This record gives sequence, C-alpha cells and structure tokens, in this order.
Amino acid sequence: MRIGEFAERVGVSPRSLRYYEQQGLLSPSRDANGHREYEEAALDRVRNIKDLLVAGLTTDDVLLYLSAGCLEHRLTDSPRCAAEVETAQRRLAGLEDRIARLQQVRDRLVQHCAELEEAVVPQRDSP
Repeated sequence: MRIGEFAERVGVSPRSLRYYEQQGLLSPSRDANGHREYEEAALDRVRNIKDLLVAGLTTDDVLLYLSAGCLEHRLTDSPRCAAEVETAQRRLAGLEDRIARLQQVRDRLVQHCAELEEAVVPQRDSP
C-alpha cells in the first residue's frame, strides 16, 4: 500500500514514516515510479515504533528492539521480548541521572538567586 494509506491505517504521518526509514527502522519497497510500497506485515512494526517513541525511548533504543527481532509482532502481546526490559531500564536510568544533575543545577541557582537578593541594594525612587 502507498505511504498515505499506510500512514492513516497506523496512525502516524507520512513524514514520520519517512523518518523511520531514514533511521533504519523501516525498509519499504519501491514501485516502478519510485513510490514507497508498504506490506501489511509492516503495520505491527510501525505501531510498535510509535508506541516505543511515545513511551520515551529514542530511535536508537528502538533499533535495539529491531536487532533483537522484537518489532515484528505487537509488543503488547505475550510473551514480551527480553530486550525490552534492558532497553527501557537503561533509558530510565539515564533520565534519572539527568534529572538528578538538573536538580543540582537548580539548587545552585536557587542559592545564587538568594545570595543576589541579599546583596542588592534597593534603589530609591527618583523625586
């Protein structure tokens, strides 16, 4: 099926499909005119990609799912792919680390603002 119909069926934009292809997550065939042709089997893969990105994973993370063969069947079906847990936990640990570092920066900035407020001499209104 063509990109427009495929995008509508899976609930993503044609632009997203082209991006997924650019990132190595999809490989649609091409017809004689060069138009992308998507197989019915790719619907599950794209739904999985969409769900994983919405969950907070990156396209690099999704590539790990692809290399582990996890994207060909709906991820919501059992049994789940073993690569999912490791990838999601690694992404979560990275986010928690970034949040902690941002919190430290915020705390330093709060302290700096408090010091500035104490050191600033109030300006008098001009007559």
